[in-house]
Amino acid sequence: MEVFDAIRTVLAVRQFQDKPIPEDIIHEIVEAGHLSASSMNGQPWHFIVVQDKETLRQLAPLARTGPYIAQAPMAIVVAMEHSPFAISDGSRAIQSMILTAWARGIGSNWVGFDNLEQVRPLLDIPEDINVLAVLPFGYPVSATSKGAKKRKPLGEIAHSERWNQPFA
Repeated sequence: MEVFDAIRTVLAVRQFQDKPIPEDIIHEIVEAGHLSASSMNGQPWHFIVVQDKETLRQLAPLARTGPYIAQAPMAIVVAMEHSPFAISDGSRAIQSMILTAWARGIGSNWVGFDNLEQVRPLLDIPEDINVLAVLPFGYPVSATSKGAKKRKPLGEIAHSERWNQPFA
């Protein structure tokens, strides 16, 4: 899948088939996060790959918006060292992982945003490391309507040279 097609068609997936993700694809997803751009090459991220069903079940209620984590065959917890650029760098890595997975037919969704302190003890994450997000991954239960996104018209959000000058 071309990059723009992945961006154009990716959707949040919250229901997953009970089908494992091949190890080579898991490695590719993690490597996509690892290879993401990072301010001053700080690479403040840590990726915890969770495949154990019991751990996924325990992880689900710890992220208020992610009870479906329990049914995912795999999740990646994105944890960040303290840095002024951590959220930006972590966000870039998350998007890289989601798009890489999508290009392989695997859905995901960003669950939580910071405020995931209770995840730390479950996964033995040190106190000085922040948990940015949990990303459940899996094959979507139903066919997704790829590309059917509700977006504002481009003319409402894109400007040329100055605010309120239409971008053609």
